[in-house]
This record gives sequence, structure tokens and C-alpha cells, in this order.
Amino acid sequence: MTHLTFDCFFQDRALDCLRRALRLALDEDGQDLTSNALFPPDVQAQAEIVAKEQTLVVGLPLVSMVLEMVEEQSAEGVVLLVDEGALVEPGTVVAVIQAPARVILKAERVILNAICHLSGVANLTRTYVQRLGSAHTRLLDTRKTLPGLRHAEKYAVLLGGGKNHRMDLEQMLMLKDNHIDRAGGITPAVQALRAAYAPCPPIEVECRTPDEVLEAASLSVTRIMLDNMPVHELRQVLALIPRGIETEVSGGVNLETIAAIAAAGPDFVSVGRLTHSAPAADYSMRIRIA
Repeated sequence: MTHLTFDCFFQDRALDCLRRALRLALDEDGQDLTSNALFPPDVQAQAEIVAKEQTLVVGLPLVSMVLEMVEEQSAEGVVLLVDEGALVEPGTVVAVIQAPARVILKAERVILNAICHLSGVANLTRTYVQRLGSAHTRLLDTRKTLPGLRHAEKYAVLLGGGKNHRMDLEQMLMLKDNHIDRAGGITPAVQALRAAYAPCPPIEVECRTPDEVLEAASLSVTRIMLDNMPVHELRQVLALIPRGIETEVSGGVNLETIAAIAAAGPDFVSVGRLTHSAPAADYSMRIRIA
């Protein structure tokens, strides 16, 4: 389990994006007309969030955040029973909530959706890390994230043992085929970036051929990405890149191929499916009305 903390990761822009995503999820549900008709405001309830499978637990701090948005006051009746990022067995109660029944029922699906999804991202990341089979190569996520949930999903990747690629388009400048073709080649594209920004952010170049790799390396860019390159060619092409320039392999990476790709020796392997295709973990909420 990583030593990353929720409060450390979610600051400033990340925290603002998370709050807006949760608020939008509650707004999508509208008013809980069913619960409002059946439960007076003073009727209390207790709820337990239960893991129904072995899973990493990610998203527990969101419980209080969602309840506070529903109740419009501090959520004091939340007890977290496991650490964020812990691996638990089926049947484990991970949190207990004491609050008005209306509040719990309104918040239930938003809370479960968040925890199920983020725990699922962490679980899939953990599986990929276990399959890497390399102490040198590190697993990266991508920007293939659900709208509004990038920071939350990348946080889950970290708890699963992976690393974050660039968080946004400002953090690292990436030259892909469209940029390179527009500029007339890798060299003029890199020169244009370095002329536009002072200081210039790190530059990553996506390369399609060995000749492009040599050209990018001659420019001392920060990182070279080998995209959709056959595994049998990787070791030879990676040998063209001098030490001091980071290497990344992307495309065609799955649980069956990742060990062979890592064996070729890249610094990073990036996998989009960590965030865009992670199966949800299975949790339920058991509610008892007072």
C-alpha cells in the first residue's frame, strides 16, 4: 500500500475538480422524491458500506464530502473502518454512516458509484503492476479518463501501485503525429516549442520509426515514446536512445504482453485501460432505518 494520502493529492485544482464532479453527480439525480415522501427529516438511519469481493479500497474520504453536499453541513456521523488503499476481503465493512435517512438514501448511489469505480481502477492497476515482472519499468496511466474524474482516477492509479503520466496538457508537451506532420518534422516541431515557451516544459516525442527515434534523441528531448511498435523490435530501437532520455512504450499493452514489453527495458509502459476500462469493484450499502 502506498503512503499517498487523500489530502496530499487533492489540493487546489484537483480538489476543485473533485468537488464539481461530485456536485454534478448529485445534480444528475435531482431530488429524491421517493425518500422525501416516506421519511420525515428527523428519521435517522445507519448504513454500512461493505466490500463484496477482495479489493483495494479507494474513495472513502468521498463519503463525508458527498454527505456534506446533501445535508449542507458537516458530516460528523461517518466512521471509516479501514485505511484508504487497504486490501480487504469479501464481507469487510469499510465504513459506517449515521445520518438522516433522507440524506443517506440521496447520497447512496453517488457514494457507491465513486468507491466502486475508483477501487476498480486501483485493482486493475495492481494487477498490471504484478504482471510487469520488472523492477526497472514503471507503469503509467494516460489522459484516457472519464470527463471530470481525471484527478480521482489518477489518484486511484497511485493507490494501485502505478505512476501518473502528465495530469494535463500543460504538465508535459507531447508531440504526436499530427503536430509533427504540421510542423514539417520532429526537429522544427521541437524548435517551435522551445521558441514559444521560456522556460520550456518537458517535451515528449511520439516516434513511429527508428529514424524518428534517432532524430528525437539528437534533440535531447525529455522522453521518447514508442507507439504500437512490435515487441520483437523494441529492444533494438530502445538501444538507439541514449541514457538521460526517458523511454516509454504505449499501444498494444495488455496483461498478456506487458511482461514481454517490460523485458525489453523501457523506463515506462503506459496503459489507457487502467482508467477507461477498469471493471468496477463490488460494494453494497446496508441501511437500517431507526
